[in-house]
Amino acid sequence: MTTSPTPAPEARAKDRVLIFDTTLRDGEQCPGATMTLDEKLAVAELLDTMGVDIIEAGFPIASNGDFAAVSEIARRVKRATVAGLARAIPADIARAGEAVRQARRGRIHTFVSTSPIHLAHQMRKSEDEVVEIILKTVSQARDLVEDVEWSAMDATRTPIDYLCRCVEAAIRSGATTINLPDTVGYATPDEYRRMFQDVRNRVPNADKAIFSVHCHDDLGLAIANSLAGIEGGARQVECTINGIGERAGNAALEEIVMAIRTRGDVMPFETGIETTMLTRASKLVSHATNFPVQYNKAIVGRNAFAHESGIHQDGMLKHTETYEIMTPASVGVAKTSLVMGKHSGRAAFRAKLDELGLVLSNNQMQDVFERFKALADRKKHVYDEDIEALVDENLATAHDRIRLVSLSVIAGTRGPQRATLKLDIAGRMVTEEAVGNGPVDAVFNAIQALVPHQADLELYQVHAVTEGTDAQAEVSVRLKSGERSVTARGADPDTLVASARAYLSALNKLEAWAERLHAQSPAAV
Repeated sequence: MTTSPTPAPEARAKDRVLIFDTTLRDGEQCPGATMTLDEKLAVAELLDTMGVDIIEAGFPIASNGDFAAVSEIARRVKRATVAGLARAIPADIARAGEAVRQARRGRIHTFVSTSPIHLAHQMRKSEDEVVEIILKTVSQARDLVEDVEWSAMDATRTPIDYLCRCVEAAIRSGATTINLPDTVGYATPDEYRRMFQDVRNRVPNADKAIFSVHCHDDLGLAIANSLAGIEGGARQVECTINGIGERAGNAALEEIVMAIRTRGDVMPFETGIETTMLTRASKLVSHATNFPVQYNKAIVGRNAFAHESGIHQDGMLKHTETYEIMTPASVGVAKTSLVMGKHSGRAAFRAKLDELGLVLSNNQMQDVFERFKALADRKKHVYDEDIEALVDENLATAHDRIRLVSLSVIAGTRGPQRATLKLDIAGRMVTEEAVGNGPVDAVFNAIQALVPHQADLELYQVHAVTEGTDAQAEVSVRLKSGERSVTARGADPDTLVASARAYLSALNKLEAWAERLHAQSPAAV
């Protein structure tokens, strides 16, 4: 008897892994990472265009703003499934169902804790009571939409027998996707892979649902665990752009996607992601959330394709594959262009925006073009990164009530340093002069005098957008008011002007948050 030879890895049919992006929900829970509606819509549009399968747009019951964002994203997204998160509470599920009602493909993602520590201290329910909750709430969700995802919160610390019992109840009640998250980043890859194998082997009708991974990075294992879960049979990965999220963050979408693509020899899987858009997605989310991407971040970091070591440079000159396992172009990294300058017109500027994948309304285009011309008068070369910084700041400050009009600073070795600041506050021009222990302190003291507040400055950080002594400075500021932290950025060739823009942007965010909180009706629970 003859047997057919085992096909080579490259000849095997590749299993499709669905990409579930939760940047707009779990990612936004990262302290200080709150996005405006316009920023969320821009992120959702890019995720849809780049091929994300499921976009978790928010937590509709959390606030009227979250509900409005999920609803608007559901209306606008053209291809991806749009999911709304809901606790295992009837009011949550009804609200999520209403939020995704107009989506071409809507999903309700409901969850409940299953681990002993959560049941005892958070849920204060027995195992039997939680199973009853699963049966009722998943059935309710399935009555509203055909696509229901159920998650066992803290699955990796749940006894396997009870986890199987809960999964069986969820599938029996109509769940089409089962998510077994490593909620607190506790698992190791081998444990996580075995958990999926055991549950899928033991639960009746497990083949009727898609299994999903959702890993946090508390021990730095989110990517390794996510890939191990796929090896264990999961075919959906929950992740975020740049790995943003609660505590140490989530598995990074760009790392998952490129690991699968680069190591197809050992992982015979594929995704539908257009990888050349990864860098643009990273920059958009970074600016929308005001969270800088660390220079040595895998795939999208500034140094991801940089080589300084002499040995590495020598190898790269001889053959790029000596030290690069993927090409910069494969993730959307291209050489910076120097073609834009003070003589460039609107048509050329719009063509550059199109080349960079930046979409603006006519009003936004006019505002950014005017700032570009002003910048071109001050800088010899305007780089792509300069234009991206202008656009991102324009999107972030489009609805600000407080705006910088002018700033002049007297600084030097003889102090005290003095700042004269003029602001437009809801159409009213106000001016203040203040001194400080250094020019930045003087600027912030002037802002404090014109816009009294109790917020504490938690972070002040400066870096150059591009190289050169005339480079734009990009300043990041984090302010904390009570339990709320917000982060904002400002860009300008003058570091002090950039500092003022960033500080004012953070104050505008705090003010907008306070107004939403005041206007928000109490959420049903």
